[in-house]
Amino acid sequence: MLEAYYLFKYLAAQAVGLLIAIAVGGYFLYRVSKQLHTAHRAWLLFVLGFGVFLLMYLPLGLPKVWHYPWFLTTYGPAEGPELPLKNVIAFFSSLNDMERVPEIARDPNEVPAPITRREPATVRLTLEAQEVIGTMADGVTFNYWTFNGQVPGPMLRVREGDSVEFTFSNSETSIHHHSIDLHAVTGPGGGATVTNVAPGESKTFSFKALNPGLFVYHCAHPNVATHMAHGMYGLILVEPEEGLPQVDRELYVMQGEFYNTGGLGKQGLQIFDAEKLMAEQPEYIVFNGRVGGVNGRMQANTGETVRVFFGNGGVSRISSFHVIGEVFDTVYPEAAIGSQPHTNVQTTLVPAGGATITEFGLEVPGNYILVDHALSRLDRGAWGVLSVEGEPNSEVFNGVVDPNAHGH
Repeated sequence: MLEAYYLFKYLAAQAVGLLIAIAVGGYFLYRVSKQLHTAHRAWLLFVLGFGVFLLMYLPLGLPKVWHYPWFLTTYGPAEGPELPLKNVIAFFSSLNDMERVPEIARDPNEVPAPITRREPATVRLTLEAQEVIGTMADGVTFNYWTFNGQVPGPMLRVREGDSVEFTFSNSETSIHHHSIDLHAVTGPGGGATVTNVAPGESKTFSFKALNPGLFVYHCAHPNVATHMAHGMYGLILVEPEEGLPQVDRELYVMQGEFYNTGGLGKQGLQIFDAEKLMAEQPEYIVFNGRVGGVNGRMQANTGETVRVFFGNGGVSRISSFHVIGEVFDTVYPEAAIGSQPHTNVQTTLVPAGGATITEFGLEVPGNYILVDHALSRLDRGAWGVLSVEGEPNSEVFNGVVDPNAHGH
């Protein structure tokens, strides 16, 4: 009930403010007209002006009135990021029954095992769209739209040449339609044109994994940015025929932006703000769906090699992926497999809707912080800690470590 109170207070304040502005503006115009004319003429002028307003406004403005926020102008090829009022009402009415997930952030260790077979096969994959309430930060909750109930969606892994039968369903508890566009797919919409599903529906299509690489997948039901800004993205790896070099640990991390009505840290349930999305001004920029989403969940030992599958769900910002205290021994720029990888890289750019694969060895114990090196984003949540245990290596690094120091 507290969540409903926060939402009602925010929306009621906007509605009351709009009504007051209209009433005060109308009264002001009436008083001015009355000073210049008789009361009878003032009323006639007011009615005439209001009639002209309706004549000009209704054909263009009325459809937008049935969306939230009101009066948002967009020029995209499909629906804008505003939400239909019927969906907003449905959200309010089902708020108390909506699933609250105990952990919205997907564990970065949830990486499918490497593929050992050397022949193509038929692979069957399934995903479900689920709309849930999850924790963004301490005391802050958000209405996430997800694949399989967490952000990011599950990491998928197939082999070059595989035939993939993909089934996509939409939970019957969802309010919105959803679809999926896999950047690994060669075909219209990356699959989105054949997977648009209403709540309770399911659709299946097939594709052949032609190109090796690490690819983003995301919901592509209009408005695409709106669905992605609620958390609907993930990664699919298409391994090359010969596989990837062996490493000791693999991690799955995705950066994402969230545009909510309240300011950073505003307590209670926060809902999506389409105007902030249009202005590209996210309140939260985080790893794996929430502030601290990967913290306390990434451990390794000295002497091991680590591979990070890193994606950027966006929807607007380029990520400058960096690990404080480490140099990437190998980087597959833009997750391209098949070309010569880069070596000895400090920071690598990951575009919105793109990915990268980084590999590095661990020589020295300690805490290593994953960041977007556009460092103001640290304070919006874009960081995570890789804890490394092992014996000191004074030949590589020698000094007294301050336990309160972070490096940046």
